Amino acid sequence: MIEYNNLINDMILTNGSNIVSLNLFLFIISALIVSIAIDVILGELPTKIHPVVIMGSIISFFKDKFIKIRNRLSGLLVVLCCCAAVSIILYIIYLLTSINLLLLFIIFSILLSSTFSINMLLKTALDVKRDLDESLDTARKSVSYLVSRSTDELTESFIVSAVIESLTENITDSYVAPVFYYALFGIFILYVGFENQLFYLLLIPMLYRLSNTMDAMLGYKTDELIHIGYFPAKIDDILNYIPSRIAGIYVVISAYLLKLNGKNSYHIMKRDARKCPSPNSGFTMATTAGALDIQLIKKDTYILGDANKSIDKDDISKAVNLSKLTIILFTLTILILLTVSYVIS
Repeated sequence: MIEYNNLINDMILTNGSNIVSLNLFLFIISALIVSIAIDVILGELPTKIHPVVIMGSIISFFKDKFIKIRNRLSGLLVVLCCCAAVSIILYIIYLLTSINLLLLFIIFSILLSSTFSINMLLKTALDVKRDLDESLDTARKSVSYLVSRSTDELTESFIVSAVIESLTENITDSYVAPVFYYALFGIFILYVGFENQLFYLLLIPMLYRLSNTMDAMLGYKTDELIHIGYFPAKIDDILNYIPSRIAGIYVVISAYLLKLNGKNSYHIMKRDARKCPSPNSGFTMATTAGALDIQLIKKDTYILGDANKSIDKDDISKAVNLSKLTIILFTLTILILLTVSYVIS
């Protein structure tokens, strides 16, 4: 395996100051840029080798092992065992690819790209808009894959609302959160060097994606999952707490830049963001509702925003553009923060 003093030259002591290797900084920032390009241009990895699909299989395996324990310990055991399994698999991949720096960079970037999903996030919303042009039944079927509610009798306005809710809720966990944790740990290792730091740099967003997947699979208050899903749901809530609020602020900024109702976006975020059952999802959904001057409604659960205008399918395109700019602005901020951290380190 490549030694770190050859790969990134570690940290060099000069005139009493720690100067971080330029190679490490370039690896961190280049891998992020390349991984984003992979996701935007190529989309999702094939299902058979997709890390999230593999994570799902691991979660299902340990769920079946511990589901008979009818208390919250079952969920904690699932979390610990899944984290251990994913860490071991990732470390084996890291060891195998470390024989060559270029190979390591390529595999690292591909795996990092699997922790977020820009292409699918935006495409699925536009696909439903296209299906609405075809027929209401086609759109109902398409949106059923995005939301957990029954879609058999949804009207066009409720379909549009469901699409925008799904799109904007997932801004956080499909992009902002994994990149936030990648950048946070990237900045940390720019200041503190230690062995196998590139492995941990990739492991952090991977474990976030694992947590998010566990919540998606287990985090429900059904008779079967109420115990085993407790810890996965709570951990996901904790991990998304800061990223969701950051994402909400970036939606507001994007609304101003797109000449939407930025003032109302911020107002509705303050007023309605906590109306959702999740402590985090409302921060991007409510800001979008405010920016578009519409109401996003999930029957018997929440109403976000004011019906200043009737919601229609064109609002899907507006929400997609708002989400795109949110992602772009957040990405630029992360790249600037990484650069500044390197310069001042």
